[in-house]
Amino acid sequence: MIGQIPAKHIITKTRTSDWFGMDYNMNIYHGCCHGCIYCDSRSACYQIRDFDKIRAKEDALRIIRDDLRRKVKKGVVGTGAMSDPYNPFEARLHLTRHALELIDAFGFGIGIATKSTLLKRDMDVLESIREHSPVLLKVTITTPSDQLSQKLEPGAPPSSARLDLIAHLSSRRLFAGILLMPVLPFIEDREEDILRLVAMAGEAGARFIYPYFGMTLREGQREWYLDHLEELFPGEGLKVRYLKRYGNAYGCASPKAKRLWDAFTAECEKRHILYQMKDIIPAYKRGYGYTQLSLFD
Repeated sequence: MIGQIPAKHIITKTRTSDWFGMDYNMNIYHGCCHGCIYCDSRSACYQIRDFDKIRAKEDALRIIRDDLRRKVKKGVVGTGAMSDPYNPFEARLHLTRHALELIDAFGFGIGIATKSTLLKRDMDVLESIREHSPVLLKVTITTPSDQLSQKLEPGAPPSSARLDLIAHLSSRRLFAGILLMPVLPFIEDREEDILRLVAMAGEAGARFIYPYFGMTLREGQREWYLDHLEELFPGEGLKVRYLKRYGNAYGCASPKAKRLWDAFTAECEKRHILYQMKDIIPAYKRGYGYTQLSLFD
């Protein structure tokens, strides 16, 4: 049995709907065991102790039910921003699945971000939600290489399995695509790899790819990341290169960001894959009456 932490509310209003048109946030779990060396949620500002240890919010389903019942305005609930809703414990606990059932029952939409193929389990609930509200499924893939993804994200399925997940979601006519972020400078920012991933995404039926050609580094996260670079890429001097170029900067854009963006957008245009937020949001909400971003509960 995993540990539990208390919570008063789980579904909270977003400050803005600019991020994929999400109106509400939902995080049922604290922590993650994917082990991604770059994870921003490790940052000291979030104050999540023992981040690799997963804990569930106490009495989560009752709280989610009550939160949804109190909302005056329907909207899209986003999950996966702080910790993956499909961690290995979810296979047994079904907290995310039951939360989706509540979201369905109360007539809300859902936006999920994950690296886990466990998402396939809940196709029936997602298809039921789609009958009345928008469904947006974002699968994070940062490299087309299984070998590299297993090194950088050791607890997550390899990139090929996540691309298979995209293909499965697309075959069920669910609006699915890729979060191509972060793209780690000096490690994942080769133009040929970016174009290869776009091609693979197109073959899998991805509706969109939303990129960031770089990464963020905050206090706590930075130290963890740089130490792991030394461990995983010994003798390559990556830690020194990062410190020399970025110092203590928060935003660490790839030196190739402009060239990567130009090549990436041209390839997406060729394959009819969306890549800008202004196009992705109306595309997945089309037909549901969500023509305006929600401003109030």
